[in-house]
Amino acid sequence: MSPGTSTKSPETWTWENAAAGATAGFATVATFHPLDVVRTRFQVSGGRGLSDVPPYRNTAHAVYTIARSEGLRGLYAGFYPAVLGSTVSWGLYFFLGRMISSAHSTILSQLQKQVCLFTNPIWLVKTRMQLQTPGHTSPYSGFSDALRTILTEEGWRALYRGIGPGLLLVTHGAIQFTAYEELRKGMVFAKTKQARADNRGNEDLLNSVDYAVLGAGSKLSAILLTYPYQVIRARLQQRPGSDGTPKYSDSWHVVKETARYEGARGFYRGITSNLLKNLPAASLTFVVYENVIKLFKAAKEKK
Repeated sequence: MSPGTSTKSPETWTWENAAAGATAGFATVATFHPLDVVRTRFQVSGGRGLSDVPPYRNTAHAVYTIARSEGLRGLYAGFYPAVLGSTVSWGLYFFLGRMISSAHSTILSQLQKQVCLFTNPIWLVKTRMQLQTPGHTSPYSGFSDALRTILTEEGWRALYRGIGPGLLLVTHGAIQFTAYEELRKGMVFAKTKQARADNRGNEDLLNSVDYAVLGAGSKLSAILLTYPYQVIRARLQQRPGSDGTPKYSDSWHVVKETARYEGARGFYRGITSNLLKNLPAASLTFVVYENVIKLFKAAKEKK
């Protein structure tokens, strides 16, 4: 099964979809994580200086500065929680993705919110580890240390900072899968029509290049519509100051301060590095997913 394949029955929603999605999620994180670190640091910078990260001029300068001062470890800060969160999220999204355009979209939305509730602590730790810079007085040594420290110093509620915009970001996946499905249908229709005109068969009409284009196109629409939620969440999830006070009290505080000191541009901080990371990442995700599904299908047909 693949998103947008309308000829499949619900019986084809099996573990293969989750496995293919998880594989795609891992491949994406492993390839593009440095740009995710840069994106996160840009998202919290600016405004009234409520950030501990140094200023960067642009994406290239950020990558160069992090690599020079922090090495490869800095570029892959928060890699473990990123892998964990992405494999879980993508596995479930691809398993459930086809239901986006069906009568079960309300059920899907509720399931995605439950996934968000489960993964929010993972994303929070990832964000904080990505924002750690050299010289921090008490840095997290790893994922488990971060969880223990947060629970000890801030309590379990701190693990759910940013959950509000996180729940709103559930729409990101819905937008992306809906756009992917519609674009895919249009591409299949066009290629089927051309194949008939050329008196050719229409099996396996779409190839990896097509999936890459579809993945990038659907991701672009989702990013442009939901990116401000990502900025709000990242700013909320920053580590508190030395006095233990959060830098922002809630989402509305982030919105007011960002609008006041940065204007509309503030809500799109880091979008360049985000696009540089997520458009090719989305292409890779869908290429890996579709091809893994083909491998599973071929293996089943041999039995």
